[in-house]
Amino acid sequence: MPVSGERANAVEPRPAVKSGVARERPKLLYLVTEDWFFATHFFPMVRAARGAGFDVVVATRVRDHAAQIEREGCRIIPFENERKRIGPLEVLRTVARLIGLVRAERPDVVHCIALRMVVLGGLAARLAGAKTLVLAPTGLGHLWLADGAVERAGRRIVPFVVGRLLRRKSTHYLFENPDDAKELGIDPAGPDVTRIGAGVDPAAIPPTPEPPAPPVKVAVVARMLAQKGIVEAIAATRRARALGAPVELHLFGAPDPGNPSSLTQEQLSQWSREEGITWHGPTGDIAGVWREHHIALLLTYGEGGARALVEAAAGCRPIVTTNVSGCREIVRDGIEGFLVPVRESDEAARALARLAQDPQLRAQMGRAARLRFLERFTEEVLERTVGGLYNAIRDER
Repeated sequence: MPVSGERANAVEPRPAVKSGVARERPKLLYLVTEDWFFATHFFPMVRAARGAGFDVVVATRVRDHAAQIEREGCRIIPFENERKRIGPLEVLRTVARLIGLVRAERPDVVHCIALRMVVLGGLAARLAGAKTLVLAPTGLGHLWLADGAVERAGRRIVPFVVGRLLRRKSTHYLFENPDDAKELGIDPAGPDVTRIGAGVDPAAIPPTPEPPAPPVKVAVVARMLAQKGIVEAIAATRRARALGAPVELHLFGAPDPGNPSSLTQEQLSQWSREEGITWHGPTGDIAGVWREHHIALLLTYGEGGARALVEAAAGCRPIVTTNVSGCREIVRDGIEGFLVPVRESDEAARALARLAQDPQLRAQMGRAARLRFLERFTEEVLERTVGGLYNAIRDER
């Protein structure tokens, strides 16, 4: 449901609370950049928050997922923001608007999701007098992968803000892998850090027998970004086919104009005209993707936690991915799949060719992937972990 104009930037004030009258239920405010991101990744956290007794409010840029978020029992505050804009004036304007939002809502807990909101929302929440912060970077993204002057400066500033300026007794961190915590100057084993996984419903992506082969169908499910290794995936497929492997590459996902590394529809359409490569655009049927494909591929340059790989593991599919943070927590080399060097397509091609030629190995690695998923990455595990944190915060009030 698109929202524009003054309504998109409005912050609705809450009724004043009379002196001496306590609010019956504590309030948790999520600050997140995009409604689609929240709807596809964070409903287990919402259920954990509501189970801990919180009223839940979500401030985000609203496009197509408002009704879905509201069905989870959340109240939505439309908050327009532009992820590409990182200039000083835009940063100051965003922080000022967030301060107004937090002051109007008076939440007991502000939970900031993704690095931009962790930094800007965290600063705003502190300046607005928020009692408790939960900071969830969900990966370090473009800022840590690019090497321009702005990105280099950001890599010096962000750890100071997140790991020092915002760090107090009432600050809690959620990380999907230990390396991101270290990059931000935070001990991943510290008492203020909670480790989490993706949180996928096992019933939503049941294990299924692989489809007939050949051809052996390889799927990439991701935003169509250069940093997701799409170019390397295409190169690896070409090389595997040249080695005689009967593989096809199928790309599922949309470009993301808000991300500086986004590929264009023209590029993707051009590749899709090549034999053995098809770009399908975004899909709402992840279970169907893994029912119809044999191998998961993600040659990303870095992740917080690669949800797409967790979903492939749930579907009992072997995985070829890069040996980077957010991927090696899911895939152990030679067990659930193969880990290959980042930005290098030849080894990925050899891994694809090996799996394409060995259905027994595919089945063995797929079963191992499903078991690892059930142990670490289900919704139940995530709800229990985050619910424990929310309960502890509530009890401290």
